[in-house]
Amino acid sequence: MKKVRIGVLGAYRGTSMINYCKRADHAEVVAICDKSPEALDAQRAAAEGLDIAFYECFDDFIEHDMDAVVLANYANEHAPFAIRCLKKGLHVFSEVLPVQNMKEAVELVEAVEESGLVYAYGENYCYMPAPFEMKKLYEQGVIGEFEYGEGEYIHNCEPIWHSITYGEEDHWRNNMYATFYCTHSLGPIIHITGLRPVSVVGFEGTKNARNLRDGAKGGQFGIEMVTLENGGIVKSIHGGLYKNSIWYSVYGSKGRLECGREDAMDGHIGKLYINKDEYDGGYETGSLNAVFPRHAPEGEVAGFGHGGSDFFSMYYFIKKILGDADADTIDVYEALDMFLPGLFAYRSVMAGGIPMAIPNLRDKAERDKWRNDTTCTDPKAAGDMLLPTFSRGTPEIPQEAYDRMARLWNEECGKTEGTYRTAALSQGSK
Repeated sequence: MKKVRIGVLGAYRGTSMINYCKRADHAEVVAICDKSPEALDAQRAAAEGLDIAFYECFDDFIEHDMDAVVLANYANEHAPFAIRCLKKGLHVFSEVLPVQNMKEAVELVEAVEESGLVYAYGENYCYMPAPFEMKKLYEQGVIGEFEYGEGEYIHNCEPIWHSITYGEEDHWRNNMYATFYCTHSLGPIIHITGLRPVSVVGFEGTKNARNLRDGAKGGQFGIEMVTLENGGIVKSIHGGLYKNSIWYSVYGSKGRLECGREDAMDGHIGKLYINKDEYDGGYETGSLNAVFPRHAPEGEVAGFGHGGSDFFSMYYFIKKILGDADADTIDVYEALDMFLPGLFAYRSVMAGGIPMAIPNLRDKAERDKWRNDTTCTDPKAAGDMLLPTFSRGTPEIPQEAYDRMARLWNEECGKTEGTYRTAALSQGSK
């Protein structure tokens, strides 16, 4: 079997993709790029006996002889690198998020179309056991037409905030708005139903002591109330509420699919409840089953994070490159269907909670109105369209908060003062 030659940008989050290629019979890592020499040294030690080139400079890395690139760099910087790779003739696997403003979205779509190459979005929560099984059952018509769904991705990151922001005030996590990181909660519902979002109303959680002591400048959590093209509605909630929760529920015209709750301590994201009738209106024909989906031998996914979903997102990416048209990847249009509701939900918040139409960038005529729209909260990308990170204005956080995070990160790494920032540059999008 031909092996697809993979380059990985981002030696920290990229470790999962690197490990996949080490075990796969249809892919191999041939190059790894990171700004941090220490991160490269760690990967070099782990790659003993393998023919892998290591680069600190992306300009050199992209010239390496390879077929595809995994982008596991910062979450707000994926689009520019994806566009460069596509124009270079390289397939792209992009970690979350796909873009951060509409200008990037238009340019990314057009780069994918012009290249004719595979672009796969790495929304790994779609490949967790229950959501993955829910997609198959929905496509089989088990619960009928979609009517309502909920997705939750609640992750209180305070215990690890120092190890994912490193005391950097300008880190993307410290400068994201409440509805930015929405594709873990909304993405699986979009993938299950195959329906396009057409409008959204956004809600922003307030700030609290956890934000301020950690240095995060956005709202504590975000909510998107999304209307899909068939009139169905999705509630998507994500952010830093105090207790973690990953949960999905989908209601159809003759049933419901729902994964287990974390607090139930009974299988959680691996447990799926199927409550269905034989036909719409057949209320006495229903059945309820609780199953643990197993869509692959456990040995294949052992050791891969996010419930084994890191395995499947890469597996299907490679299959698609090798010509499997049915490989279950998330293309650029679907990636934007997962992200744009969060972008426009924040515009809704800023406008007082009014509904916002979500652009469909499959429509070439619709792209021109957004081609120069750089609106976002990243100063490097927004230019004169910079938004505040919080609807009532970007808060001023004392430097002491960032110094504390940097000190904790430094202590965790056991490094001397002044070196932790170099190590931080190796971190990826997670």
